[in-house]
Amino acid sequence: MEGWDKGTKSTVGEIPLLATRAGPRDGEAWRQRLKEEYRALIAYTSVNKAKDNDWFRIAAANPEGTRWEGTCWYVHNLRRYEFPLQFDIPVAYPQVAPEIELPTLDGKTHKMYRGGKICLTVHFKPLWAKNCPRFGIAHALCLGLAPWLAAEVPILVESGMVKHKDDEAAPAEASGSAAPSS
Repeated sequence: MEGWDKGTKSTVGEIPLLATRAGPRDGEAWRQRLKEEYRALIAYTSVNKAKDNDWFRIAAANPEGTRWEGTCWYVHNLRRYEFPLQFDIPVAYPQVAPEIELPTLDGKTHKMYRGGKICLTVHFKPLWAKNCPRFGIAHALCLGLAPWLAAEVPILVESGMVKHKDDEAAPAEASGSAAPSS
């Protein structure tokens, strides 16, 4: 945790570490791991809400807990930019971190792989490997997605690659209201 700011250290310290080393093919052990994942996600969400830093919603998209979907957002210049979020739990989980996808940003930044998978290779994957199996989905969001959004969204907005939803609606409204009045 050296090199992290106090806020990150504090937040990570409040996310429970997981104990069960199990993946989607491990039957009852996976169900136990999934319970730990939910506990960690609930704790992380509670910490974020207490710090007025709520920035995502996520839920398992299937009963097995192998597909997750939701929404994440980042506030830049007092405007909220929202993105659909999804990922699958890899078969080799927890030894292998999930590949977080933001499909609407696919092809808009070079720090992303095909399909909208965010690039976490250099900074996050070694950290994940070092902390396996103690890290889980909440840690991937906190230490992977959150810093990626903080680094990339401002650049994407300033370059015009990402537009605020109000700015996208404005041209259509403007052309509709530009009708000549008699």
